[in-house]
Amino acid sequence: MVRIFLILLLALSSAHAAENIADAYPQAKSFFPEADRFGELEGTPRAAPAYLGSTLLGWVFLTNDVLRIPAYSGKPINSLVGFDLSGKIRGIAIVAHEEPILAVGISEERLKAFADQYRGKNVFDRIAIGAERPGHVAIDTISGATMTVMVENATVMRAARKVAESRGLKGGANGSGTAADEPLWVAAWQQAKFRTAVLIAGLVVLTLILVLQDWLARYPAFLGALRRAFLLYTILFIGWYGLAQLSVIHVLTFVHAAMRDFRWENFLIDPMLFILWGFVAVTLLLWGRGVYCGWLCPFGAMQELAQQAAQRLKIPQLEFPDVVHERLWGVKYVILIILFGMSLQSMGQAVRYAEIEPFKTAVTLHFGREWPFVLYAAGLLAVSLVNRKFFCKYLCPLGAALTIPGRFRVFDWWLRRRKECGHPCQTCANECEVRAIRPTGEINANECHYCLDCQVTYYSDRKCAPLIERRLKREKRAQKLAAHPLIHVKSPRRPEA
Repeated sequence: MVRIFLILLLALSSAHAAENIADAYPQAKSFFPEADRFGELEGTPRAAPAYLGSTLLGWVFLTNDVLRIPAYSGKPINSLVGFDLSGKIRGIAIVAHEEPILAVGISEERLKAFADQYRGKNVFDRIAIGAERPGHVAIDTISGATMTVMVENATVMRAARKVAESRGLKGGANGSGTAADEPLWVAAWQQAKFRTAVLIAGLVVLTLILVLQDWLARYPAFLGALRRAFLLYTILFIGWYGLAQLSVIHVLTFVHAAMRDFRWENFLIDPMLFILWGFVAVTLLLWGRGVYCGWLCPFGAMQELAQQAAQRLKIPQLEFPDVVHERLWGVKYVILIILFGMSLQSMGQAVRYAEIEPFKTAVTLHFGREWPFVLYAAGLLAVSLVNRKFFCKYLCPLGAALTIPGRFRVFDWWLRRRKECGHPCQTCANECEVRAIRPTGEINANECHYCLDCQVTYYSDRKCAPLIERRLKREKRAQKLAAHPLIHVKSPRRPEA
């Protein structure tokens, strides 16, 4: 009886599988509109044949049944792919994924437009994303999602070749060859040579600024111009051109990968992000979170330049009382904890709620989104005109995440302080852009954005109270000498000849 039940169960499962590919994924019918039926998913690797009567037209398969390449979310992108007996691709459709940029930010129309580019290509073609490469067929990328698209391309084409070869199809003039099996990150780094070179040059400049900060702080006009230029570099190159805005989603993805199946190649597929995260990791241990938040975050740079413009226009500033300000600091840590908890259950859900970061709207997608997202990002920039870096201080979960490893920083003496700081001098505390200096004079390194304003004050005898006192004493002595010059100065006796 049990055996009969198992046989019936298997038969029902097979019947369900036979109708599942077309019923569960209607796109299969659009790939082969002339087909009147689809077979069951079978073979190694699994694929469902498409028929017109008794004539085989081609095959349809799911990439997760053939090949799984983890993307940024740590999960593969599952796509439905169909190709005919000549190896010509009839269509592809993404049916499941947890990619941050695809989940929220890329419309279905843009995804379909990208997928439609594969129609008519051969499964043995070597396809390059975005840029022409010898021996490759180029297709356009999705702006803001290039690396995710590269993972999708590699998954679709490699899986399609495996299915085609298992069904007896052979490659043509543009056959795959051995180069088609090169690691995905290798191609990504080859295409990003210019961008990585410019990024590394910028990071070298920033390192020199940090190392030479004591000398630069003595020249406030030059340091101010240098800082503004670097913030523009951060917005225009790192952000809008390189699309290397870091996000709390990257942190959550890394944590999940470390807990499960960590592989470096998953993070090497975006050279800009990989280099930037490497630099941030080092600076976290040396200086804390402030280097990234104050110099390398594109959205933070937008807020800072907006605030500088507000100062020039003499726009009144609105600040919270100290007791409210210090409690609002904790909001971003609460947001981080909530997002981490969500990610344990569903990374896709965490991605949606991580839209509290306006980074995707303002940086990755260049404000090219639906109006609620644009209004939110623009609103935060508007608030920064009257409250310096409001989002960074109170809401940013990425800043909260960077604070955790930043607690293990090696140096605390890079930012100079005097015994008079806070006792009684409050100049630096009043001028601090994020109010990270306590009334008692200590710098809260967990909240400091390393703007170096306090270091300019530290070396200025026009702003630093102890130096002002010394300067006034020198000037007073000079005035006395000028008012009462010495009448006679004895010359030293010459030795007798």
